[in-house]
Order: sequence, then structure tokens, then C-alpha cells
Amino acid sequence: MGLQEYKCPRCGGAIAFDSGAQKLKCPFCDTEFDMDFIKKYDEEIKNEGTDEFKWDTEAGSEWENGETAGMKSYTCRDCGGQIVADANTAVTKCPYCDKPVVISEQVSGMLKPDYVIPFKLDKEAAKEKFKKHFSGKKLLPRSFKDGNHIDEIKGIYVPFWLFDADVNANIRYEATKEDKWEDSDYEYERTDHFSVIRTGKIAFDKVPVDGSSKMDDKLMESLEPFSFKEAVPFSTGYLAGYYADKYDVDAATSAERANYRVKHSTEEEFLKTVTGYDDVDVVNSAIRLYNSEASYALYPVWLLNITWNQQKFTFAMNGQTGKFVGDLPMDKSLFWGYMFRTAGIVAAAAFAIQAAFHFFL
Repeated sequence: MGLQEYKCPRCGGAIAFDSGAQKLKCPFCDTEFDMDFIKKYDEEIKNEGTDEFKWDTEAGSEWENGETAGMKSYTCRDCGGQIVADANTAVTKCPYCDKPVVISEQVSGMLKPDYVIPFKLDKEAAKEKFKKHFSGKKLLPRSFKDGNHIDEIKGIYVPFWLFDADVNANIRYEATKEDKWEDSDYEYERTDHFSVIRTGKIAFDKVPVDGSSKMDDKLMESLEPFSFKEAVPFSTGYLAGYYADKYDVDAATSAERANYRVKHSTEEEFLKTVTGYDDVDVVNSAIRLYNSEASYALYPVWLLNITWNQQKFTFAMNGQTGKFVGDLPMDKSLFWGYMFRTAGIVAAAAFAIQAAFHFFL
């Protein structure tokens, strides 16, 4: 029969019984524990379980006869992007890389979306948002404000997989409280460690994950939120005058990103209930899904391709809410000038304080 080994809840080291203190003691961090506490703690660890993410990824539907008659597929030779648009749309360049596209007459290899959020904002709104995006940016090169060239502004429906699920969660946090005091001889510090457990349920509705490898996940997530309340059943009529990206990442693969978002959001929401501590960290979380399902939708996005100083910049705007995102160039000379001025002000303030200190001495 093997010996029972316990791990220190504080540092993870093996703890042993200290006959002098009549307690379990960790030889690595010198923390002492009552036997009843360690037994209860060890039992909780054994029953924590692990994550269980199982999604029903059946989403979208097959096209009915004649539904794709007014649609064409465009394939970019350069980046491989596959764009779908109505037959009357004059397409000359890829919305991702600005290179010429090849037109094929038939739409294939794509499921019919369940929902679509129609565009609410037009191209002029995207231009105005672009101007506001760089107004007030002190480190932006002046030549960018005056000399940037908008190559093209295109409205594109981005494919999104939407994940719904109810979640059972069991999360353990390690929390600490710090206390400091002093007397006439010494200064003291004490850190108390706590194991905090939260168990409960939470529901997720329409967690979006973009299904296009051409779209950066973080860029699309930065455009959120989209309001699904304005989504309608998909109809090809909504594509008139716009593009629609063909998904090339399926629902099963996209579920990995959904898992991360659900797990992270659950831990963050439960963390809000752990108060009164100086520091809190997640030690273990067991997230289990049930009533999970996925659906397929198209969300509206304006893409702006900008050329400046022989460089390409891509900006995006939420076609429903107007939220605008994109990285701007920085004038390094203005940056270093700002840093030197700031350092000079800090140095001058420090000198003034030192001078005043000597004066009062």
C-alpha cells in the first residue's frame, strides 16, 4: 500500500507531517496546514474534472434549385480569396489584396447561410469614420492626413459561425491578502493564501467566430459587438451591390476559437464574484457545455484599402454600428520629440522638488 502524498496548495511542493508543530508543513515555503484542511482540499482537487467542449456544428443548409442563379463566384489568383456577389456587381479587384480576380459563372462548395445582418451604413459613412479615426492623433504623420489615397472601399459580408451553449462551470481561484505593519523595531509583512471555489451556470448566445482565413480573428473581434436582434433569414437579395466571402474554415474547426472565448469569458464573469482580495489567479477551471448548437450567418463589414508612402493599410468598419478599427502609421520623429519633451518636464519637476527640499533644509 503506497503512502498518501499531499501537495502544498500554495507552491505545489510535497508536504509532510511536522511532529513538533503537529501539522502538515511544506519544506519549500514553510507554510503549515491542518490535516482536516488538507484532506478537504485534496478531495476538492480530485473532483474538479476537466473541460468538456462538444458542439453540434451542423449549421447552414443546402441551396435550393435556382437560388444561386443570380450569383457569381470570384477567385483571386494572388491570395486565393473566394468572393461571392450578385451577377450585376462589377468586380475588378480582390477586397483583400487589391489584385485582379477571375470570374467563374457558378457558385459551388458553399452552404446557404441561416441569417444575415443587412448593411445599415453606406460607403460615405465609412469615409467619414475613416477621417474621424485619425483626427486628434498627435503622432500621426502629417503627410498621411493629406497624402493618403483610398484605393477602394468595399462592402463585404463576412461569414461567421455563431455558437450557442449553456455552461456548467467549476472554477478554483488562488487568492491572496497582504498585510503590512511596523513597530519601533521592525517592519512586518504577511501574505495569507486562500483557495476560492465558484460553481455555477452561465449561458452564451451567438458567440461569433469568423469563418474566413483571410480575415484576422482579432480584427473581426475588435469590430464587435454586432446586434443579432437585427438579423434576418438569409436571402440572396441582400447581396445586391455587395460582396460575400465564402467561408474556408468550417464550423468544427471554428469551434476551437469558440471554446477559447467561452472559457475565457466564463472565468472572467465568475472572477467578478471573487472580491476582497489583493490578487486572484485561476488555478483550474472545468467548463462543460450542454444544449450547444451552431448557426451560419453573414455580418456586414466595410473594408478600406489605403496606400501611403508605398505602404498598404487595411481598415475595417462594422457595417451595422459604425465601429471603426485599423492601425495607423506613426511619425518616429514626432514620437521621440514627444518623449524627450516629456522626459525634460519630468526632469525639471524633479529638479524643482530637489531644490525646494534643499531650500527648506
